[in-house]
Amino acid sequence: MGNVSKEKDEVIENEKQEEVSENLGKQNVSGETKLSFWGKIKEFEKSHKRLCEIVRFVIVGGLATLIDMLVMGVILYLFNPSLYPKFYNVWVGKVGNPSTIATVVGTGAGFVVSLVFNYLLSVIFVYEDKGNSKTVKGVVLFAVLSVIGLLINMGGMWLGYDVCHINEWITKIIMTLVVLVYNYVSRKLFIFKKDNKKQD
Repeated sequence: MGNVSKEKDEVIENEKQEEVSENLGKQNVSGETKLSFWGKIKEFEKSHKRLCEIVRFVIVGGLATLIDMLVMGVILYLFNPSLYPKFYNVWVGKVGNPSTIATVVGTGAGFVVSLVFNYLLSVIFVYEDKGNSKTVKGVVLFAVLSVIGLLINMGGMWLGYDVCHINEWITKIIMTLVVLVYNYVSRKLFIFKKDNKKQD
């Protein structure tokens, strides 16, 4: 009887060990699936470099645009507080139209703040090919191209808001999209370009 009982205990113990091993095996399989998932993402990034770069550019551009609009909102509020019972009325529920000088100064100030943010994240996060972005020439070129973008933006704001009498935020959104395309193409062509000498 004692031997039979002992054999049963051994069988039960073996079954428990098999169950534990099976569970560990499942964990390893899921771990491998997780690793292969991230591996697939890395593989996708390698095979779609341009697409991933554009996605990163849009993300950073979107954040820079929010900063731009926030700064512009602050300027509009400071110039014309009587138009906005509450600060959020800068974007919705205003009781009048802001002055031209307020929209121009707001556009300029928003641009400068978002420019610094955009430059830093472009170098760190957006572009894989750094080109001459970390040199003095690259910084100056980035600023010059951005000033051209600012002039396009401000010219569009004047045309849309003053001449065509389109809402300042609709005009701002349209011009933001136009300048977004200009910024990506110009920076890719003149700053964040492949260094062919290094490849050779």
